[in-house]
Amino acid sequence: MVCTMVCAMVCAMVGMFVQSLTTRADDLFSFERLPALPDREGFAGAFSGTSDGALIVAGGANFPDKMPWEGGTKTWYDRVYMLHSFNGQWDEVGKLPRRIGYGVSITTEDGLICIGGSDATSHYSECFRLAWTNGTLKVTSLPALPKRCANFCGAMVGNTIYVAGGSETPISTSTLTSVWSLDLSESNPRWQDREPWPGQGRMLAVAASLNGSFYLCGGADLRPDAENKPVREYLRDAYRYHPEQGWKKIADMPRAAVAAPTPAPVTSSAARSAEASVNKARSAFFVLGGDDGRLVDRKPSNDHPGFAKSILMYDADKDSWSVIGNMPVSHVTTNVVPWRDSFIIPSGEIRPGKRSPEVWSFHIR
Repeated sequence: MVCTMVCAMVCAMVGMFVQSLTTRADDLFSFERLPALPDREGFAGAFSGTSDGALIVAGGANFPDKMPWEGGTKTWYDRVYMLHSFNGQWDEVGKLPRRIGYGVSITTEDGLICIGGSDATSHYSECFRLAWTNGTLKVTSLPALPKRCANFCGAMVGNTIYVAGGSETPISTSTLTSVWSLDLSESNPRWQDREPWPGQGRMLAVAASLNGSFYLCGGADLRPDAENKPVREYLRDAYRYHPEQGWKKIADMPRAAVAAPTPAPVTSSAARSAEASVNKARSAFFVLGGDDGRLVDRKPSNDHPGFAKSILMYDADKDSWSVIGNMPVSHVTTNVVPWRDSFIIPSGEIRPGKRSPEVWSFHIR
């Protein structure tokens, strides 16, 4: 069933860089619930993408027996699920090389590339490709990252994969400023170091690929508290990287966004309404919800209200952000997967500790 956006919002944005406008979100988007994953809890941090026209969701983690505040143990998975059509059913088609999640997912013409990730004890540098070929799941090793990394983000610009940020161990009290690229058009591709963005380290940021540039938005930095436990700093700054021009700071986001679905969906013709006139944002991407930090001090529980549902649009032509409506749900620690004429948001976390097996389609009209 298509869930359309029904509210018109007048947004007073923070900072001179943000414009105030009224937008009918249902003029832009529609949401549809797809068949749920065949797991009662669903997964956070799963790899997801497509291969041979089918949707893939693999790995990830959940709390299968009890929630973390009840003493539950986090469990990682290696299952690979596949969906062949919007109204089909999920099939378990294979296993990952290990139980793993919280890496970067990149869909290519040759299948889903899974980069880095973690389990309960370690972060990993291994990379591999999942390809559905002649009814069989094929797993192929790819060059490893320069160091172990999880909770980072990435996107593909042309033939080159860019990944940025993250953390190096499960107990890290700081984040990485690393940027690596892998040019898949090379005969013998290897990860290359790139200059870091001109800002602080971060993890769980949102990446985007638009007009030949890589974007890095939001996320969280880490610092140690008095007991040397990690404390998050929620970030609103954002950056653009062009291979020939390097990094440039862009306008800050209207709010923080940590672990929002990534890479962000993009469009080249996002209609917007402002004071009865219609303008065109020729180049834009969207940040779908995420943890904005407003409830960071609230203890996880069954009645936690969950994460932000507002949709942020970045207009690359005007270097400005706007809030353009709300989603019916908010899933974090998951991906955005282009599939058919829509973007898929598979599973993810709906409030701290609680996953959902629901899969949603996000369509830009």
